[in-house]
Amino acid sequence: MQEHHAGGNLRINRDLTPKEMLQVIFDYAAKIANERRLDNLLMLMADMGREMVVADRCTVWLLDSQKDELFSTVAHGVTPLRLPSTAGLVGHAVQTGQPIFIEDAYTNHEFADVLQSGAIAMDKLTGYRTKALMVIPFRNNRGEIMGAYQAVNKLIPDEMFSERDLEHLTLAASYAGKSLESALLTAEIEETQKEIIFSMGEIGESRSKETGNHVKRVAEYSYVLARGCGLSHEEAELLKHASPMHDIGKVAIPDDVLKKPGKLTEEEFAVMQSHTTIGYQLLKNSKRSLLQAAATVAHQHHEKWDGSGYPSGLHGEDIHIYSRITAIADVFDALGSERVYKKAWELDRILRLFKEERGQHFDPHLVDVFMEQLPELLRIRDEYVDV
Repeated sequence: MQEHHAGGNLRINRDLTPKEMLQVIFDYAAKIANERRLDNLLMLMADMGREMVVADRCTVWLLDSQKDELFSTVAHGVTPLRLPSTAGLVGHAVQTGQPIFIEDAYTNHEFADVLQSGAIAMDKLTGYRTKALMVIPFRNNRGEIMGAYQAVNKLIPDEMFSERDLEHLTLAASYAGKSLESALLTAEIEETQKEIIFSMGEIGESRSKETGNHVKRVAEYSYVLARGCGLSHEEAELLKHASPMHDIGKVAIPDDVLKKPGKLTEEEFAVMQSHTTIGYQLLKNSKRSLLQAAATVAHQHHEKWDGSGYPSGLHGEDIHIYSRITAIADVFDALGSERVYKKAWELDRILRLFKEERGQHFDPHLVDVFMEQLPELLRIRDEYVDV
């Protein structure tokens, strides 16, 4: 007998055959290997564990050593949670390193106090009936416990997990530990990259008397515009973290040009224009996608839709979409901000300019997106207002 659950996965109420078990493992191994987002990875692992042991619910818990907490961003039928690292059955398993196997939560004596204050208390609030439970801690490559799998309620007629289920969930936990360690390391590296890039962007802007909030606003505007024109969350996030580097080349522009309050001469303007190629040269050799995106934005954010921009005179869609978006975000913020050489423009004047430059300076479709997203852009501007 088969049934579909709310999550959309095909579920059964019998143990898997060896062939079905292998298929589940292979299917999820392929998905997990290609997944970079931690919340998606945790959900895939929870789904894999649930299918392997034919459980109603499965949760993957991670140990946050710095905060001394257990947390789960995803769980079947449960909202994201944070608990003390010693709390409940999961806390006990993580502290002792030993698996927990319970046939019936309401008749178990060994963990009666924990169950009464945990699963059983929650049952009274939700109407759910917890019966069988398994908790399996998992470790990283150094043998350190980094979290635990928790499976609840077996879906076969006798409603009891077996020793075989314990072995299968232990296998899933072992795989989870290795995969999550790699994903967390990648996430940590990426977060470090983002912090460095943001700091470098602030350095570039501070030389021309810009504020750190200018960098934040351009980043947030870029994300909103990227999503508004149909880019994926992942691409929009990438641009959000790359766009603060658009003016990094200004670190090499002399102060007498960069900070000149009056109009630049032709020679001075040529020097100023070089910040685009300098920024590109600084970033172009990295193999990291984030820095590659930043190099493109730094190089092309002064190109114009009609081909009259610099440094390469690119035209239309020859200009990368990231650069076209950053150009709008940067100009919108620049016009609305007070600088050494000008007062901030009124919003009506800014909007008139964007309408006039639609199809000339700016991608016409992106100008339309800008107008559609204007309420959100103004909210961001208010949130990160210069003090």
